[in-house]
Amino acid sequence: MRTKSQRNFQSKYIDMKKVLSIIGIIFVAFNLRPAITSVGPLISSIKVDVGLSNAAAGFITTLPLVAFAVFSFLAPRLGQRFGLERIVFVGLLTLIAGILIRFISMTFTLFAGTALIGIGIAISNVLLPGIVKEKYPEKVGLVTAVYTTCMSIFSAIGTGLSIPLANDFGLGWEKTLVCWVLLAIPAAIVWLPQLRKPAQVEDVKTPALQENPIWRSPIAWQVTIFMGLQSFLFYSMIAWLPEILSGRGLSISTAGWMVSVMQLTGLPMTFLTPVLATRFKNQRGIIGMIGCLYTTGLLGVLFGSGIPLLTLSVMLIGIGQASSISLALTLLGLRADNAQQSAALSGMSQSIGYSLAAVGPVLIGILLDVTASVTVPLLLFIAVIVVMVAAGLGAGRNQTVFQQDRAPLR
Repeated sequence: MRTKSQRNFQSKYIDMKKVLSIIGIIFVAFNLRPAITSVGPLISSIKVDVGLSNAAAGFITTLPLVAFAVFSFLAPRLGQRFGLERIVFVGLLTLIAGILIRFISMTFTLFAGTALIGIGIAISNVLLPGIVKEKYPEKVGLVTAVYTTCMSIFSAIGTGLSIPLANDFGLGWEKTLVCWVLLAIPAAIVWLPQLRKPAQVEDVKTPALQENPIWRSPIAWQVTIFMGLQSFLFYSMIAWLPEILSGRGLSISTAGWMVSVMQLTGLPMTFLTPVLATRFKNQRGIIGMIGCLYTTGLLGVLFGSGIPLLTLSVMLIGIGQASSISLALTLLGLRADNAQQSAALSGMSQSIGYSLAAVGPVLIGILLDVTASVTVPLLLFIAVIVVMVAAGLGAGRNQTVFQQDRAPLR
């Protein structure tokens, strides 16, 4: 029989492990975007200093998405083989290496470093939902809300600090980009306690996944389509919304600020949506809300005029965007029965999702060139939302990928 003091010690030990785990997840989330989002504002300086063409400079922003798509397939397999926590640590080390290599002002190192950054982030992108599912099965929504909010805040910080650091502080683009290693190294250190977990059978082999692969699950495909189309919309709008708003009568400077307004407006919903999602038996109502917000905002941009109405429209789009990405990540946990299913679903949905994300900005650019009108891209966005909502209504069912009903989390 264990004494009371032994039970108290064990309880405190378990609590401390959970505290260290959530701190580790938060620090990893800090690093999931800024090494990428910090590049955009500096692209002109990079292009001049390194001697890149416009096409090559554009590929710098597309390369991480390609890495996301490719390594989202591989990360779940590596996680099953070696353990989710160990592979996340490898991802952090890869991210650190990429940031440091990119500091060398050469074409090869710039692209090689960017590719490594994309690989490192892709690994954590895919495996974090599985870790959350494993460690916090009854609080998937809350923990997902915390880490997605942290991810979104530092994504915006990465964009906002680039020019001030490079110009006002005189760091130049190389030192500005390498600054993010000061965030990645502490994340790797904070993650070290997670490596103490011994390898377990479920880390190496999940019979359900071997007998019934995730690709055969209809609900997995619905989650994947929802994830993919929301990624298509997000990255397409990040790239082209200023141009579209400029075509609606705003100055290019004002239109650029609208992208910041869009991202900042959505931050509260980044946190609230996962929490709300776990309170309901299914998430179809939230899917419907996202569709209404997105569509209303896009119709406002399509038919509205003047800064007040366009600002309101962009804010509605931002709320819809934030809700859709955080819900998509929450579904990766809610539609799975265990951590390995969640990691496999995450790999499937994010690999296809980021493939669509990489295609989106190019496709919209082509449409703008061919039609010389912002109307066609806006109509395409609305059509994509219709398909996304249809897939989301299926993904929002109260079932897991292998068709087992489940109760809502509390």
